[in-house]
Amino acid sequence: MAAEPPRDRADAIQDAWRRELPGVPVESIGIITRIWWAAKVFGDQRRRLLADLGVDVATLDLLSTLRRSGPPYRLSPGELADACMVTRGAITQRVERAARAGLVERTTAGSGYHARAVALTDAGHALLNRVVADLLATEERLVGHLAPERREQLADLLRELLVGRGPDLAGQVGD
Repeated sequence: MAAEPPRDRADAIQDAWRRELPGVPVESIGIITRIWWAAKVFGDQRRRLLADLGVDVATLDLLSTLRRSGPPYRLSPGELADACMVTRGAITQRVERAARAGLVERTTAGSGYHARAVALTDAGHALLNRVVADLLATEERLVGHLAPERREQLADLLRELLVGRGPDLAGQVGD
């Protein structure tokens, strides 16, 4: 069994509130505060890496969503908005930026207004392959100190935590 990690600032904050507000539940501090800190560390690292690679988080999200959709790597704007968990207006802006950069193209998947689609270009495909490989290697280093079974346990616990919020969890990113 692994040794218990040393106490940290979240423990000190929790202890202080327990002392100052006896009877008020403070256990969430140990979870939520550490999640905030982890999100900040991992988010900052991701933004720096993506800036070095010449892509922003929103563009990565758009391109990744198209790539994960499988051949022909094409989705409607509505499908993109749903999959990216952003508004249709945000998708319109993302698509416009990516199209200007030659990473996606607007296509039609048939006829009529609802046949509009956004497709990944060869340039978008190549950029995404390079960026995702570098990003995943960096993220592997960020969690590499955890044993594989601990990573799986952490992923399961976080999934359980988020599912406990209910079906409205996804919402729109930034809500």
